[in-house]
Amino acid sequence: MVLVPFLQRCVQLLLLPIHVLACLGLWDSFYKKVFPHIMAKLASIYNRKVYKEKQELFSNLRQFTSPSGQLTLLEIGTGTGTNFQFYPPGCRLICTDPNPNFRKFLLKSLSENQHLKLERSVVASGEDLHQIPDGAADVVVCTLVLCSVADVPGVLREVLRVLRLGGAFYFLEHVAADHSSWTYFWQKVCDPAWKYFGDGCSLSRETQKELEKMNFSELNLRRIHVTPYWIPTSPHIIGYAVK
Repeated sequence: MVLVPFLQRCVQLLLLPIHVLACLGLWDSFYKKVFPHIMAKLASIYNRKVYKEKQELFSNLRQFTSPSGQLTLLEIGTGTGTNFQFYPPGCRLICTDPNPNFRKFLLKSLSENQHLKLERSVVASGEDLHQIPDGAADVVVCTLVLCSVADVPGVLREVLRVLRLGGAFYFLEHVAADHSSWTYFWQKVCDPAWKYFGDGCSLSRETQKELEKMNFSELNLRRIHVTPYWIPTSPHIIGYAVK
């Protein structure tokens, strides 16, 4: 891996203008306005690739309905609302995202999925969900979010706090490839630059290890690859964990 730091520097040199803007605090404010428009285009493409996997993942959501018969679902990093089509009818949604510029895309998705009921929409990061009471959710969902948060354990602690006992955390995340693979090599090379275009996204997060460290009573997880297999975001983990 001696070559990795050298190639990282080469990539950073190519992106020097963006790095300067980031240091001046100009890139983040600009990109947070642009990013929702990019995701609105990419999310539908990604959804088609993982449609069967998402359908299977969310097929047992009803098992975690509260004793009252109501299913309250909190989604962290809701973005454009691409998961809404997979949620069961009558589900009560609490949507959170740190970027308020996603709101118009969120409302559009809600209008297209009228089988759902929006209970609250909160501008908040996954590490700080203080506006959500303890045990308020039957289910928490997080897809393609843990790759870009500042503190993965902090988000998972918040997930455990807002989940009721017996509730479930559903996840689908791209992760670090096998360390002996070429995919991992290119993940490490591209990582420093990737954050600029993925709104803080890291290609080489060891999210599975973080999930295993948390105090979930049950962890159901499997690894998959999303096409095309050669891209650095191909390795994924998918599953759910029970509090």
